[in-house]
Amino acid sequence: MAILSKIRERSMFLIIIIGLALFAFVLDPSSIMDFFNSEKVNEIGEVNGETISREEFVTALEQYKQQTGGRVSEMQASKTVWNNLLRKKIYKNQLSSAGITVGEADVWQEIINSPSVKGNPQFLNEAGAFDEGKFKQFLANTKENNPQLWGAWSNYMNQLKDNAESNTYNNLVNAGVGASLKEGEADYFLKNTKLTSQFVFIPYTSISDSLVNVSKADIEAYIKKNESNFKVEKSKDISYVKFDIVATQKDEQDIKAAVASLINNSTDRNNQTIVGLKNATDYAEFLSENDSDINLDNGYKFKTDIASTIANEVIAGEKGAVFGPYKDQNYFKISKITEITQMPDSVKASHILIPFVGAQGARENVVKTEEEAKKLADSLLTIVKKDKKEFGALAKKYSSDVSNSEKEGALDWFNYNRMTPAFRDFCFTNKVGAMDVVKTPFGFHVIKIDETKNEQNVVKLATYGKKIVPSETTENEVFQKTEQFALAAKQNKFTETAKENNYVVKPAIGIKALDENVPGLGNERQIVSWAFGKETKVGDFKRFDLEGSYVVATVTGNTEKGLMSASKASNSVKPILLKEKKAKIIADKMNGATLEEIASSEGRSVRTANNVTLQSPTLSGAGSEPKVVGAMYNAKENKVYKNISGDRGVYAFKVLKKELPTALPNYEASRKRISESRRRLTYKVYEAIKDASKIEDNRASMYGVN
Repeated sequence: MAILSKIRERSMFLIIIIGLALFAFVLDPSSIMDFFNSEKVNEIGEVNGETISREEFVTALEQYKQQTGGRVSEMQASKTVWNNLLRKKIYKNQLSSAGITVGEADVWQEIINSPSVKGNPQFLNEAGAFDEGKFKQFLANTKENNPQLWGAWSNYMNQLKDNAESNTYNNLVNAGVGASLKEGEADYFLKNTKLTSQFVFIPYTSISDSLVNVSKADIEAYIKKNESNFKVEKSKDISYVKFDIVATQKDEQDIKAAVASLINNSTDRNNQTIVGLKNATDYAEFLSENDSDINLDNGYKFKTDIASTIANEVIAGEKGAVFGPYKDQNYFKISKITEITQMPDSVKASHILIPFVGAQGARENVVKTEEEAKKLADSLLTIVKKDKKEFGALAKKYSSDVSNSEKEGALDWFNYNRMTPAFRDFCFTNKVGAMDVVKTPFGFHVIKIDETKNEQNVVKLATYGKKIVPSETTENEVFQKTEQFALAAKQNKFTETAKENNYVVKPAIGIKALDENVPGLGNERQIVSWAFGKETKVGDFKRFDLEGSYVVATVTGNTEKGLMSASKASNSVKPILLKEKKAKIIADKMNGATLEEIASSEGRSVRTANNVTLQSPTLSGAGSEPKVVGAMYNAKENKVYKNISGDRGVYAFKVLKKELPTALPNYEASRKRISESRRRLTYKVYEAIKDASKIEDNRASMYGVN
């Protein structure tokens, strides 16, 4: 009995643990045994010593998925939720360190001052002002009677609390990043002082790359010296060959012939007549019985809406004429003219929109039933039919289409395909001056046609279409090629076989455990999961069945968390070290006490730079050299400086003159500019705090990564 009592006391804990275990199992069945390791159960990560539990993460993840309606992938949701939790905990930690607390009163003020609450008609009093009491009563009733809505409000208020904490911190930072007039003065003189200098320039290109050796040890030493720039996460490199399953020319010919056979009547194996499109009358039935890959479109077609290969013939054709088969947007089609009429290509109209409860886009303050909305629309139509001049005033008073009610209901010119079908059909099939009530998903519209233009022939088409897809024979041939290549890969001949068959081997370098995108393939999480699988080693391969293709992939490299290897850093580090070594060679040869002696020893000339500033650090004949011009700015006049390494070469220079700008009465403009530029950069504050934080991310364990 004592044991049963203990189980009852901890039933909620057990439910949570079992739920999390099942969640982990769904993500990766192989991790079910590891899940119950105590460390994995309790933690998904850590921020500055504060744990992010699995329960907290999974709860936030599920809430986010519900909010987005499943429109984001698992990995996108995971990344967003993780970053949100990091931000929340980092800001809270910063405020706590500063002795600042965002309390319930602060959060409440954020809530009642938010536009969605303060401007909601539901919470306004008779005078049109926000009534805090009404809002409190609404929350109390919601909590008591509508758990689902209360959950949404709770999430919203929690989000406002998080925003209040981040805003509080950022506001404190903004308050401390101003600038003084002295800074404004210094900045003004710094940017506008003009330098006249003489210099000798020896470019790095004067030293051949073959004379400079950059070793692996040199690159490794540079990486260790600049560790912060070369930290890397655990990653995998893969290579793959993709075999696309695409229709062959024979496949296209067969599909075209099959579509062509549906134009005229034919007989089946039982000698029963199969009605062709030319003789069909029920077109929806015809498309259905013959497995059309496109649906019947009852809209009118202008010439520009028809495939260019048949457009001229169709517009000039007669009712009942059949066209095709023709190729259009990866389909073979046949089309029959079912109706011909004349119609403008553009219409101007005015409308009064009366929505009802449940109508698309209806606001919260809409209370009319469908019957009530129809009755009001009909009464307005009666008024405007008697006196068209009343239309504008009634639109201002009754129309819920705020975007044009101030224009007395007038809409700009619109074409046939812009409006919802019922609205469109009335406007394009009636004459100028026609008025009526038309129901659409948005409510009831009182419509008045004001103008039309460009009357022309239009048609209705019944179109049968078959998508151009590879045949079963083609799919089998591609599969066989894929299997043959996979067999060769098994024999360690991946690259060799690809080269023999002219297959393109594509690399995907630096894939991380929580990535889902494979360059060149798109969202293929299954390939990433395989590459990071516990049993997958460098050299392993696997065939994957993708949408419309097969892929054979092999793991070519594995990078552990830590510092980038010398081989991977070589492309970025080697050019830097080449410059450094060339600069030393040039410096050793830069002999002479004067610029003339230095120039003579190297077969160079002394050049002059006039009116150079830090804002425009270009040296004539050398190019942009901000570091060299910065050195000139801080140099003494008429003193020779040697061995100054720039972006393009090594310099010796002498500053002849520094011309200060005219002093200003005050430096408020410069001060203000500095202050504003600093405030524009405060968004980087969080990233800086994040970089300085101790963060441990163990999410990969939830997704089957060891």
